Amino acid sequence: MDNYWDIVIFFLGGLGFIAGGLITAKLVRPSRPNDEKLTTYESGEDPMGLARGRVNTRFYVIALIFLLFEVEIIFLFPWATVFGNEELINGTNGLWGWFSLIEMFVFIGILGLGLAYVWRKGFLDWPKSEIQKNEFTSPVPMNLYEEINKKYSK
Repeated sequence: MDNYWDIVIFFLGGLGFIAGGLITAKLVRPSRPNDEKLTTYESGEDPMGLARGRVNTRFYVIALIFLLFEVEIIFLFPWATVFGNEELINGTNGLWGWFSLIEMFVFIGILGLGLAYVWRKGFLDWPKSEIQKNEFTSPVPMNLYEEINKKYSK
């Protein structure tokens, strides 16, 4: 039971450091909220619409497919190290080598079928948004822009 007290002390010490840092930051920092600071930040652009917009579910499908193939890579690395073990292959008269090769082709084939299914169902197709033409007409004549371009292009 004495070993658990060490863990509890470290855990409470960690929580104390976190709480102490947050409380100190709250007491020390200036608090001057204004309308500009309280607006939603959208990469320097003025916010359009509500901040709680819906996220396209296609992002999740793409993320899941990405994770599927990342898991495939995680399984391929140990397979490659075991498949490359010459002593293991020679110890089984080459049967281990053939077994692991066929096993990996089956594994990659199943994942390939999954990719073909996802592709065929259209989950990888992304709808293209229509480009909206800007109808803005500038009150500044075009020849003034051309003069500025000539001036600074030299």
